[in-house]
Amino acid sequence: MNKLYKVAFVLVLIGAINWGLVGFFGFDLVATLFGGAEAVLSRVIYALVGISGLILIYNKLAKK
Repeated sequence: MNKLYKVAFVLVLIGAINWGLVGFFGFDLVATLFGGAEAVLSRVIYALVGISGLILIYNKLAKK
């Protein structure tokens, strides 16, 4: 689970940076790199970031 947590943490950081760019500058880095917001690869990245966030939340709640 430790490796999964580390990968999830990195993906959440990537998501946070991407959303910061969207919020401050209107620039979606993931969409730019992977062919647009509706491209399959972009949607996979978005989904992985979302799942990673859920993993981190579960990990935090499970440790209480």
